[in-house]
Amino acid sequence: MKWNLLETGANSGVFNMDFDIKLIEQAREDQVFLRFYKWKPYCISLGFNQAIDSINIKKVQEEGIDIVRRPTGGRAILHAEELTYSIIHPVDNSLTPKNLYHKINQALKKGLEIYRPALQKIELEHNQPHFQTFYKEDKSSLCFAVSAKSEINYQGRKLVGSAQRKISNLVLQHGSILCGNFHLNLVEYLNMPDEEKAKIKEEIKNTTTDISSILDEEVDYEKLKDSLKAGFEKHFDFVFENHQEEISLN
Repeated sequence: MKWNLLETGANSGVFNMDFDIKLIEQAREDQVFLRFYKWKPYCISLGFNQAIDSINIKKVQEEGIDIVRRPTGGRAILHAEELTYSIIHPVDNSLTPKNLYHKINQALKKGLEIYRPALQKIELEHNQPHFQTFYKEDKSSLCFAVSAKSEINYQGRKLVGSAQRKISNLVLQHGSILCGNFHLNLVEYLNMPDEEKAKIKEEIKNTTTDISSILDEEVDYEKLKDSLKAGFEKHFDFVFENHQEEISLN
């Protein structure tokens, strides 16, 4: 298996989501791609099947926030102070999407531990929430309102949120590694009464965390990327064959 590392910088929501789709359409079954990227401007992404009427589109546009629909499931995310990863990996009978999801999060965990020893306290979520019940709650519009099984938590609070989609014999998985707390402002763009927003924002404060808050320091994004790269190499036991700072897909 040939592993390739891509860094595409900060781009619009449409660029970032289209890039993942084009990459999986062109990938071969003997290749793996790991990509790191950011968002400019900040962007709200909706899950593939999420209704857009949960978002106050007028307010989003007025404040210069981008909006896009992800090719994967889950609920809304405000991509701001984060490092986003995406990975494209083949699956078969010996490696199911579920098992791959767990392995990727283990690699992310290893990379975060390399970044700072204080992050050795992170854990993978052991329980799977009952999503049919959760989706009936007001806070269900927010992806970071609950941790799914194998997602990365720090002292019980969600630090990395990920989603997955299988296309043919390949899996696209991408996720947000929270580096600051701007994601909490997502509630300001939801269509609901102000008193509900305040309540939900307080709940999300108690169920999420970010690297900057944990370490009480600014995140070194370059060091974080290098650490995560090393985490994947250690966990999957390989060395990246190709590292590209810039790439374009036609």
